[in-house]
Amino acid sequence: MEPKNRSGRDNFAISGIFLSQLERQQPPSPSVIVIGGGISGIAAARALSNASFKVILLESRNRLGGRVHTDYSFGCPIDMGASWLHGVCNENPLAPFISGLGLRLYRTSGDNSVLYDHDLESYALFDMDGHQVPQQLVIKVGEIFERILKETEKVRDEHAEDMPLLQAISIVLDRNPQLRQEGLAYEVLQWYICRMEAWFAADVDTISLKSWDQEHVLSGGHGLMVQGYYPVIRALAKDLDIRLNHKVKKIIQCCNKVMITVEDGTNFVADAAIITVPLGVLKANMIEFDPMLPEWKVSAISDLGVGNENKIALHFNTVFWPNVEVLGMVAQTSYACGYFLNLHKATGHPVLVYMAAGRFAHDIEKLSDEEAVNFVMLQLKKMLPDAREPVQYLVSRWGTDPDFLGSYSCDLVGKPADLYERFRAPVDNLYFAGEAASVDHSGSVHGAYTSGIMAAEDCRRRLLLQHGISDLFQIVLREEMSEVMVPLQISRM
Repeated sequence: MEPKNRSGRDNFAISGIFLSQLERQQPPSPSVIVIGGGISGIAAARALSNASFKVILLESRNRLGGRVHTDYSFGCPIDMGASWLHGVCNENPLAPFISGLGLRLYRTSGDNSVLYDHDLESYALFDMDGHQVPQQLVIKVGEIFERILKETEKVRDEHAEDMPLLQAISIVLDRNPQLRQEGLAYEVLQWYICRMEAWFAADVDTISLKSWDQEHVLSGGHGLMVQGYYPVIRALAKDLDIRLNHKVKKIIQCCNKVMITVEDGTNFVADAAIITVPLGVLKANMIEFDPMLPEWKVSAISDLGVGNENKIALHFNTVFWPNVEVLGMVAQTSYACGYFLNLHKATGHPVLVYMAAGRFAHDIEKLSDEEAVNFVMLQLKKMLPDAREPVQYLVSRWGTDPDFLGSYSCDLVGKPADLYERFRAPVDNLYFAGEAASVDHSGSVHGAYTSGIMAAEDCRRRLLLQHGISDLFQIVLREEMSEVMVPLQISRM
């Protein structure tokens, strides 16, 4: 008896024979060097490796992940860099991958949170004397802050020239004195500004009025990675040719090839390179280009801002704080405000993470680890006088770490409109990727991931054309692949 699906099997067998012959007829696979082992570089290397390219990934540090860095020294995962999936929805290109790995998310906000990654109801704020701010006041001032920000749109429409967001807020308050706050309410407003600065990793007097709200934020709210981001990095990097402790010092373009020289003098040669090192490293000219990059590329690197945000993670023997997502201290200036992220609520581990952004993040890096911990413990004890001492701590230093020199890109006042497009544009056989190369989602993990995929695709197409290789093999493979959608595992305790 004939199988009912025999014709389908025959077609598949013929397809397999055709592809096998096609592979034998193809010239040698093009070669690509990916510089930087963050999620963008790993995504690019993975895409090209899947396309049967010869790929080597060079990473300056002794670990993968870059600004995605999960530390396990507390006996539980602590993300000292990126922590959230911004946009818990299938629009997010990382969502299917995270779902497939069975990783859990803790949702910290819905779609309309004014502070982006947390809802207004999730805070416990305290003044300098340790008195808790009434929750009704917290919510009321948060709503007023939303109105102030909405009014800045009118200021933007009236002025052709860009200005700092803080200046626009001042104009709004001059026009609308009923929105001004006094006393404790004023301090709460400063705290909201502090939270906004944390989103941009920059101070409000440097944030662009023209650009601050132009990012396309995906739907679904924001989810904290309960098991940390490293499982994503590990899965993407599986079976890739990765060389750790290979700090790139020079990139030479010649005769349709690139030669990469690392710190110990070793050279690597390939048909193309994808550069995914952090923006801060490029701005500091830590990699020499021969020939020099063209002026349009240099100016894009120069004009993009790079922000700074640091974390001080504190591990305790017991939980002594309220069961809220964020513990915050209000003050007369946004610089003097502060807040702790309560990981116990999200993950069940007795950990608080102090967050510092902008100038304050730079100032924190001037302290030793012990001094930084002592400072944030003084803050915590003002809020909670019975606070215990931590048994372990971790301190990030993204701004001064020579492999990063900043946390993520930010929009400076008066930046040209085509800045991100110029930054991501290739220079012959050099391609650029990373969070700063994402036009719509800069500063995010999924933006970095997507930019790596896009750079790999641009590179793949150019090299196939250059080598006279048919793209049919890739087309057939893509048509035969099917994705199984697995729902995201999301909690909200």
